[in-house]
Amino acid sequence: MALGATAAAAEKWDLPMAYSGSNFHSVTGAEFAACITSGTGGEIEVTTHPGGSLFKGSDIKRAIQTGQVPIGERLLSGHQNENALFGVDSVPFLATSFDDAGKLWTAAKPALEKVLSEQNLTMLYSVPWPPQGLYFKDEVNSVAEMEGIKFRSYNNATARLAELTGMLPVSIEAAEISQAFATGVADSMISSAATGYDRKVWESLGYFYAVDAWLPRNYMLVNSDVWSGVSDKNRAVITACAATAEAAGLQRSMDYTNFTLDGLREGGMSVEKGSDQMNADLREIGVTMTAEWLEAAGDEGKAVVDAFKAMQ
Repeated sequence: MALGATAAAAEKWDLPMAYSGSNFHSVTGAEFAACITSGTGGEIEVTTHPGGSLFKGSDIKRAIQTGQVPIGERLLSGHQNENALFGVDSVPFLATSFDDAGKLWTAAKPALEKVLSEQNLTMLYSVPWPPQGLYFKDEVNSVAEMEGIKFRSYNNATARLAELTGMLPVSIEAAEISQAFATGVADSMISSAATGYDRKVWESLGYFYAVDAWLPRNYMLVNSDVWSGVSDKNRAVITACAATAEAAGLQRSMDYTNFTLDGLREGGMSVEKGSDQMNADLREIGVTMTAEWLEAAGDEGKAVVDAFKAMQ
């Protein structure tokens, strides 16, 4: 009878993620899930669903908000159209290193938590991707040479980058990248070396330029109604698991940067820093996009950037 009562009290949480099971974010998420299951003594059993297998990346946030799932991981910059603050981690050339990305995260976290709380969401942890670089099928040495190239976009910032470089934005989820390049739906993208390595993009693309444009973040979110119903004891367990996941994920991201750059080279891609002309052109675009983001984000966005710059 006691065993039956324990089983009846157990909660099963499905945790959708957009990226492949081998991606370091998904590995971190799986460890986080196991930590919760173990730490709560099985009172909360968390099962991860990577690769967009339960919900597509673009649908995960809404699924958590509406209670279709209690928890999930999402790239919030994909929802910048809802609130400009969600795109703070994707402002080109604002924070271009792990150190600066950490400072920007510290500056932005209170404002992001406030916005998320208004959407019935509670943030548990966040992990940055490695710095974003440009992938192309053929060699490119300046923005002028990008004109007309089909470019994979995944949020407002990448779509706007495409417009300002003269490329043609095509919205493609992470799980669909390999097929999109193989079939010619897109011939370029801006992403980390990790994404390209995971998706073996060297089968279709030839060049990676490490321009370190920004370090976008994935966020682990829980439905606030569900969170409020978790016991104090189990909430403490989940909070501790989240802190461990955030630290482990950051370390993986840093370690994975050089590993995946080497992996792209081994796959046959040219991996370079980008020409002086390309970098100068992109910096100009970064100035434009920063001004546009600050206008969209208003006083809250300015406060975040001012706080970040004060840490420099």
